[in-house]
Amino acid sequence: MQICHLRQGATIIPAIRDGDNHRDARALTPAFDAAFFAAGGLAQLRAADVSSLPAVDRFDSFGPCVLRPSKIVCVGLNYHDHAKEAGMEPPAEPVIFFKSPSALSGPNDPILLPPGCDMLDWEVELAFVIGHRAKRVSQAEALAHVAGFAIMNDVSDRNAQMMRGGQWAKGKSYDSFAPLGPYLDLDVADPHALSLTLAVNGQQMQNGSTSDLIFDLPTVIEHISEFMTLEPGDIITTGTPAGVGYGMTPKQFLKAGDRVETAITGLGTQSQEVVPDD
Repeated sequence: MQICHLRQGATIIPAIRDGDNHRDARALTPAFDAAFFAAGGLAQLRAADVSSLPAVDRFDSFGPCVLRPSKIVCVGLNYHDHAKEAGMEPPAEPVIFFKSPSALSGPNDPILLPPGCDMLDWEVELAFVIGHRAKRVSQAEALAHVAGFAIMNDVSDRNAQMMRGGQWAKGKSYDSFAPLGPYLDLDVADPHALSLTLAVNGQQMQNGSTSDLIFDLPTVIEHISEFMTLEPGDIITTGTPAGVGYGMTPKQFLKAGDRVETAITGLGTQSQEVVPDD
């Protein structure tokens, strides 16, 4: 089962993908957000007769597949090939940073180029959403707390990330720097066997697999939940494979007019144009 949010003018419609159709889920919930997951909405969703819900005949675009998370927690340097690309040893434990929830955007929304930014970078990542509150959970229990999986492009201003006080959140949290979706897939069989790709203007830059993760998902969940309580609806994004612009020789960055396209096996695709944030 895959869920999403569809935009119809100013209206946001929670929807369930049903083959080639999208079913309007507003009879079940006003939105797929923290309140939905906390109230056990997933069980209600699975029990519903999806085919009886009205089809959405038209929509303008996708919104983020999950709305209003209390936090977006990110894992850095979590692929062996990316660590090699960066000239760094794999970390001894997961590297954690945050993106502001205000950075969340739809999968095909524009990436807003901040004024003066000349080091705008891309990072295709597997994200997952917490379905049940997780506090100091074990690896054995970890995946039971996951609601589903989605694509995130961890857009980054490398200048702000690395040269503005050493606070990664600064370079990760501009508006539009966390496109999520189009779908949250509730039934991924093996999240450690997914292909991730990213292209810029049609040229493939990243081509990796979650089998190359340094820290697998149970380890990530166990580690993060040691330091903070993960609430329903929280988004965790798990790192990017090799091929980021900062790791190239010479370095390559996005500019206005560029188009970024991402894909992960079974989770759909994203397509974003870079536009100035005037």
